[in-house]
Amino acid sequence: MHLSYQMVLAQLMLGLNNGAFYAILSLGLAVIFGLLNIINFAHGAFYMLGAFVALIGYTKLGPLLGMPDFHMNYWAALLISPLVVGLLGVLIEKTMLKRLYKVDHLYGLLLTFGLALILQGIFTNYFNVSGTSYNGKPEILRGVVNLKFMMFPTYRLWSIGLSLGVCFVTWFAIERTKLGSYLRAGTENPGLVQAFGVNVPLMITLTYGFGVGLAAFAGVVAAPIYSVSPIMGSEMIITVFAVVVIGGMGSIMGSIWTGLSLGMLEGLTKVIYPPAANTVIFFMMILVLLIKPAGLFGKEQ
Repeated sequence: MHLSYQMVLAQLMLGLNNGAFYAILSLGLAVIFGLLNIINFAHGAFYMLGAFVALIGYTKLGPLLGMPDFHMNYWAALLISPLVVGLLGVLIEKTMLKRLYKVDHLYGLLLTFGLALILQGIFTNYFNVSGTSYNGKPEILRGVVNLKFMMFPTYRLWSIGLSLGVCFVTWFAIERTKLGSYLRAGTENPGLVQAFGVNVPLMITLTYGFGVGLAAFAGVVAAPIYSVSPIMGSEMIITVFAVVVIGGMGSIMGSIWTGLSLGMLEGLTKVIYPPAANTVIFFMMILVLLIKPAGLFGKEQ
């Protein structure tokens, strides 16, 4: 097959779009694991919940309020959905996860895996598994942009820029601010930090809420591109876990760079050898684990 540079660049852009979602989802996982030492297998379910809050707000909120013409628009969903799902995360952390911090990581993994199955099962009972279209995309983000080598959807370009912006702000807040220093210190030596007047339990709870809020935010951004489905999270979470393992469990910057890079690698593979596109990320994970078990950006224990 003859490969033109336009075809390669087009697939790299589409891969970058997928990579942006990998980055923001793996970032939420990295925040939760790096600061709380919880392997949050329910992250995909929170991603799904974020998309459904946007969908339900757009299609059903008006009739429920007695205003058939009212819709929760896309911009409101970007703010409300992470807040709603983040509050659910806070409730889960306060009632369940806080009991598991001093035991083996496996217990947290099993609990969050069970939560993911429960949430997926609830939404499967009420919504179409094959997916529902979200039609709340703003008019300003419709259409295409001429990138010279291809006509690229405006919304996909926006989703890349927005995801990268959120990733950078999150990295900066955790790695370069006093609040981030308190978070890191509070997980390594909570007794000492609490002695300085910092409410460590509250800080941990809000961190978990923020991490799952990131997943919900990604769900809202993804809703106009992919079908909103009860299984959309389970389809994404395995790939995102592979991204986190390759980047290094708990590494914020590792998750961002690895997510973007693997998204583009996946896109490039679709041009060179399409049958391998769905497995190239897992092949890379095996290769990295054999050479550097802590991940590319991770620290050896």
